[in-house]
Amino acid sequence: MTREIEAPRIGRGARNRKTQTVRTPVAKQARSAPSSAAPVVTGVEPRVDLLPQEVYANRRARAVVRRAWLGVGVLALVTALGVGAAVLDQTHAQSELDLTRSESTTLLQQQLRYKDVRTVEGDTRLLQAAQTVGGSTEIDWSDYLTKVQASLPSTVTIGTVSVSSANPTETFDQAQGPLRGQRIATITFSANSATFPSVPQWLQSVKGLPGFVDANADSVTLSSDSAGYTVDMTIHVGVEAYDGKYAPKEK
Repeated sequence: MTREIEAPRIGRGARNRKTQTVRTPVAKQARSAPSSAAPVVTGVEPRVDLLPQEVYANRRARAVVRRAWLGVGVLALVTALGVGAAVLDQTHAQSELDLTRSESTTLLQQQLRYKDVRTVEGDTRLLQAAQTVGGSTEIDWSDYLTKVQASLPSTVTIGTVSVSSANPTETFDQAQGPLRGQRIATITFSANSATFPSVPQWLQSVKGLPGFVDANADSVTLSSDSAGYTVDMTIHVGVEAYDGKYAPKEK
């Protein structure tokens, strides 16, 4: 049995050349070709890579170097952007600082123009503070004694009066005993009455005085000509008796 094999076309005259047919016995070809041989591929241009492996290694090394330089370039670009942003931020902060300094200088110059006014204001505040401290223990005794007179019966007149009170630099002596109230002044006076005085009634009437703490009648004496009686009384008052004339006013 024979098989026809078409030979490849070669050269420029292949178009005009007729196809040559070679008849080869099939049995002979089977005997000549081993059973395990690779299939024969026809019509493909044979190629052979004659470059040494060092060339490919060099190419790979250059590719790695290019990628490394690319990474360095990207890192340098990012660093440059960061430095630029920091410089811009520092420039902006410096501009704001210069503007603030300029405003502070302007304010100081304006304050120097009103130096005398500020000095007067400071002296005024100092004087007001001194008045507040000095007048913190002040009591309007004229008004207070008028109220004492008004609390007593109309037939009673006040004679001698002695007053002792606290001052801004010294505390007032307090009475000993747990039931004694806090006091800031003591009023001792003598009251004259034409009739025998009702001392309990007097003590009850003075309880309405501002800052009243306690009161007692020290003695009741009949005058030498028997014209009337003299009662020595002591009244203790508390902080509510302060007039608060120089206390700071709430705005």
